[in-house]
Amino acid sequence: MDELNAAEADAAAAMLHPCCASTAWGRAVVAGRPYPGLDALLAASDPIVRSLSWADVEEALAAHPRIGDRPTDAATTEKKWSQGEQAGVADADGEVLAALADGNAAYEARFGHVYLVCASGKSAEELLGILQDRLDNDPAHEHDVVRGELAAITRLRLQKLFADESVEVRP
Repeated sequence: MDELNAAEADAAAAMLHPCCASTAWGRAVVAGRPYPGLDALLAASDPIVRSLSWADVEEALAAHPRIGDRPTDAATTEKKWSQGEQAGVADADGEVLAALADGNAAYEARFGHVYLVCASGKSAEELLGILQDRLDNDPAHEHDVVRGELAAITRLRLQKLFADESVEVRP
């Protein structure tokens, strides 16, 4: 936390980028420094995520893989974290993965963006059920749901980032 508080604005934003790829979120969090600890940072992050413009949310969404995609390259912190968060999908059978792929396509056709869900601790079947339920949402409600999921993912990633400050974070 000391490094975040002391860093130049651009360096601090780069440090936070793997947690949420919205430039506006990064700038707002950096502008709120100094943070006495992780709890204060988390408390500041949630309302910032929820107040992002939809364009800023879409910028963040661009950094998230589809649920069920199995990236072979985990060179960035974000990709490593995504793989871990989607661990419940790793052992899913082909039928469930096919249903997730079809569901992702239907979701993207309906809403125009990737299906975002905080996947940590959820099985592939649970993620598929959530996706299918959310297909019935109207777009305005789904935008609210996406902001909530983005806030949860950002919170989880901030906790990871500051859990072991000796870990090198690479954008």
